[in-house]
Amino acid sequence: MDSGSKEQPHKCHMSRQSGPKADKKKHETSKTDKKQNPKAFAFSSTVKAKRLQSRAIEKEQSRLHLPTIDRSYGEEPAPYVVVVHGPPKVGKSLLIKSLVKHYTKHDLPEKVQGPITIVSGKQRRLQFVECPNDINGMIDAAKFADLALLLIDGSYGFEMETFEYLNILQVHGFPKVMGVLTHLDKFKDANKLKKTKQRLKHRFWTEIYDGAKLFYFIWPGSWEVCQTRNSQSGSFHICYEVSSFILAKCSSLYFGGSFRRCHSS
Repeated sequence: MDSGSKEQPHKCHMSRQSGPKADKKKHETSKTDKKQNPKAFAFSSTVKAKRLQSRAIEKEQSRLHLPTIDRSYGEEPAPYVVVVHGPPKVGKSLLIKSLVKHYTKHDLPEKVQGPITIVSGKQRRLQFVECPNDINGMIDAAKFADLALLLIDGSYGFEMETFEYLNILQVHGFPKVMGVLTHLDKFKDANKLKKTKQRLKHRFWTEIYDGAKLFYFIWPGSWEVCQTRNSQSGSFHICYEVSSFILAKCSSLYFGGSFRRCHSS
């Protein structure tokens, strides 16, 4: 018989039944069974069961929430607040109406109530606020004002409310201040009007700084006629200065220019 034609029998492998290798293999097998059938290898402690049940409930509840309402205006910046201040019957409402009509081409009702926000550019808004004459309203308006327009009765001069508001502005940050002289149509003498302008201008510069912007509103007619037709030249110059101030504030640069008035003296 040829021994090369027959297969040589081999001894079967006998895995170890005891020892460290056998213990390690048994331990790995128990881990695999525990992963494949976790219910069969559940915990027997009631305290641990209660703790895991509470944790599972908390995880489930953390995923549940009410939808939040987005009340923001997106990425648009806050509007620039322009506070219009002055004594009674000096033309605050008329000035706000003129400024709003200059930007929006729409007329406002007879009485201006509350702040008015308009869109003056693609990424810019303006808010006009009429400042009340009580001390609490002045303090609140001085805190949020970016620009203050002080209306002064040219036929009477500076009044107590104007100086009070200037002192309040100095305490609360002192924003940009521009002056507006109204009721100059009551002057019949040109020389007296010129002297009054110079006197009020230098008095205004003493309170603010030399070169502070002061507008002279001289209507081609009486003050009542101006109420029927909004001031076009005056509102244009103020809107120009307001826009220039906002552009300078956005770019953090000083806006310098000529001393602009509605009508030169």
